This record gives sequence, C-alpha cells and structure tokens, in this order.
Amino acid sequence: MIGLEAIEQMALADDDPDVIIACAGGGSNFAGLAMPYLGRKIKGQSKARVVAVEPAACPSMTKGRFVYDFGDTGHLTPLVKMHTLGSSFVPPGIHAGGLRYHGMAPLVSHVLDLGLAEATTVQQLDAFAAGIQFARAEGIMPAPEANHAVAAAIGEALQAKQEGKQKTILFNLSGHGHFDMQSYIAYQAGKLENYEYPAEEIAMALAGLPSVG
Repeated sequence: MIGLEAIEQMALADDDPDVIIACAGGGSNFAGLAMPYLGRKIKGQSKARVVAVEPAACPSMTKGRFVYDFGDTGHLTPLVKMHTLGSSFVPPGIHAGGLRYHGMAPLVSHVLDLGLAEATTVQQLDAFAAGIQFARAEGIMPAPEANHAVAAAIGEALQAKQEGKQKTILFNLSGHGHFDMQSYIAYQAGKLENYEYPAEEIAMALAGLPSVG
C-alpha cells in the first residue's frame, strides 16, 4: 500500500524516483514500498534502481543462499525458497531487532534473483550516525531499522553530488525511534560496535540446510 501511495505522491510532485530504497529484515518494509514500482519496472514504466538494505551483521541477501529452508528455528513451517543464512543462524544482538532474521521473504528473494532489485549492507555505527544526521535535519528520530535506509539514501545523495548528477531518491522511513532511545544513548556513549558476521559461521549455519531433491 505504501508503494501505491508513493506513486500517487510522486505524481503530485511531477517527479519519478531514480532510486528506491528500503530496509529489509524479513522483507515487509521493502516489499511494501518497492513491489508496486517493480510492477511498473516490469512493464517498462520505470527505470528506477531498487535497493534493499540489510545489516552487515545479518546479511541474508548479500551472503546467504537462494535455496529451500525453514522459516523458523523450530522447523515447524513449510520449506520455502528464499535467501537464507540457514535456520540455525543466530544473529548478534544488534540494535535493529526487526532486521535480525535468518531469511528473506520468498517474493523479495525472487525479485532479487531475477535482478529486478539489488541488495546492500550497512554497518550498525553508520546506521546510527545517519539516523542522528536525519533527526538534526528533519526533526524526526528514525527507528534503528529505518536508519539503514537513511544511511543508504545519504550515500546515494553524496555519490550523485560527487558525480555532478541530479537524482530523485525515494526511501521508506519505516518507523520512529521513540522507543529506541536507549539504543541511541548507547551509540552516543560509544557502547555500540560494528559487526561483520564471520564467513566460517555463515558456512556452518548453511551446512545445516535441509536436503531437497
């Protein structure tokens, strides 16, 4: 629905995005904004780049595999084909709880596999720095999850500035951070750190994928 609303709002502004960005943990924020635009892209009505942003500490799209897996650690759900780090993957305690999931929604995984969208990662400290920059500029404190999209949008804007290009960047500010102030306090106190999930631990989790004929 938010994507359909965004299309109407962009039409009122007589503009169309060159880049569409949303954070992605399980995929709902990203899909809500991006899917209507992806429909337009398939029909040749949009040339926008579509970018899903995930934490470097939980990189299901950028370091996972597109295979059949369980959607839960208890293995009670049906097997679905998705980008996954393995259902035994235990993410670190980063301060973006909504993005700490081992897999990506099957439909989001499918459009990534088709090349209709791309995925990138943001480190925790970069996400919070972007959130504070956004709050100072706009007076809105984003949720830690949304900070990942903010960081990617700022990166796109800076790249466009460096290249001397004009870009219309649409991103999803998916939630406020009013209930996440302790995370911001921890960041300001220097208590948070970046975390790159070790390749060997990802390999161990992927080794436990179910066997599908």
